[in-house]
Amino acid sequence: MANSNKLNSADRFLRVFADVRSGEGVTALLLSSNVFLLLTSYYIIKALRDGLILGEFGAEARSYTGAAIVGVLAIGVPLYGRLVDRVSRNRLINIATTFFVVSFVAFYGLWRTGFNIGVIFYVWVAVFNLMIVAQFWAFANDIYNKAEGERLFPVVAFGQSLGAVVGAMYVETQVGSLSVGALLLVAAGLLAFQLQVTNYIDRRELRAGNIPADMFESEERGNKSTARPWKVPVINRTGPFKLVLESRYLLMIGLLMLLLNLINSTGGYILGSSFETAAATATGQTGGVIYTEYLTRLSASFFRAVNISALVIQFLLVSRIIRFLGVGIGLMILPAIAVGGYGLIALFPVLPVIRMVKIAENSTDYSLQNTVRNILFLPTTREQKYKGKQVVDSFFVRVGDAMQAVVVFVGTSVLAASLASFAAFNAIIAIVWMILAFMIGKKYRQRVATNEPPG
Repeated sequence: MANSNKLNSADRFLRVFADVRSGEGVTALLLSSNVFLLLTSYYIIKALRDGLILGEFGAEARSYTGAAIVGVLAIGVPLYGRLVDRVSRNRLINIATTFFVVSFVAFYGLWRTGFNIGVIFYVWVAVFNLMIVAQFWAFANDIYNKAEGERLFPVVAFGQSLGAVVGAMYVETQVGSLSVGALLLVAAGLLAFQLQVTNYIDRRELRAGNIPADMFESEERGNKSTARPWKVPVINRTGPFKLVLESRYLLMIGLLMLLLNLINSTGGYILGSSFETAAATATGQTGGVIYTEYLTRLSASFFRAVNISALVIQFLLVSRIIRFLGVGIGLMILPAIAVGGYGLIALFPVLPVIRMVKIAENSTDYSLQNTVRNILFLPTTREQKYKGKQVVDSFFVRVGDAMQAVVVFVGTSVLAASLASFAAFNAIIAIVWMILAFMIGKKYRQRVATNEPPG
């Protein structure tokens, strides 16, 4: 532990919430601010996408987008992997983020023409969220080693929780005053600003020398070898999917994310169906502008409650759970909530109970679960962080969503299943999820103890 006399003001402030040591506070605050801007932007467009697709097509259509998202990611993830092979970290982040900024401006143009963007926008926002958020956490994993990450990721993730609250509250207060197009431009502007913060952090860390030595190639000049951190990093050029399939550790994390999102998305269908019933009752309509705006407000209100709860959990509990109980126990808390919560919905499938369970599930996912699953990548190679994490955090997530689409289709079209039946299905799958979380936690502890990148 560093001497408290050597702590700067940022260090001393953050020590209230986590084990922050001398000189660590400024970088942690910058990373937290960075992900704050990213999640504020995302939650503005997330509330928009849910309102648009529910208002235009309904909860079942939203469930079926999972297959389309998997298809887009099956193309996008390998392309991203090739980009990782060819450009520096900073250039990679700039290209990917700028691409999405431009895409949201393009959606604004489509919206202005009167084009019905609901389904396409929903798919694209899902791809954006998974790829860009995974990219941010790969960047954070580059900056911190295992010990630093376990101590400081709860501080960084606080910005993610706060950004989610601010973004959802902004939409809830502005919908009706600002158009869909105006909100899209606000989100694009925030994302562009977030990129500039990333560039500043990257330059600052390079100047400070806080970059792992194996990240960059060296150039031979005569008899001298000169480190060139702005050049292309050393990468083995293994395809991202092959990289994950060859690593039992990464594959297990991918399967965990698959189960998590199968359950969470099925729960989203349960919640969305309940919202549709509530909106139809309140407005006397099942379509139109008033119906869509009511659904958007319901979605934004739900996101606000989720994200305020996530903020409190992140603020008060996450650092302490990781410090005193460990990453393995932290990884098992969310599946335990899912087992109990969906069991409760199976018994009482009404909106207040469904909303309460989904708030508990999602807020824990966005705070504790988000932090521990990113910690799992600390003892990995740089290639596994940037390539493997994209596969785990995007492709496996959306395979879970696609499986959920099959579950919803079979449940609604073949079995005529009730919401209680869907909840019972989730509770059973969550037991498998809990067992897998235990196995991953054990593997993480073993690899940290041996100080070897997991294979």
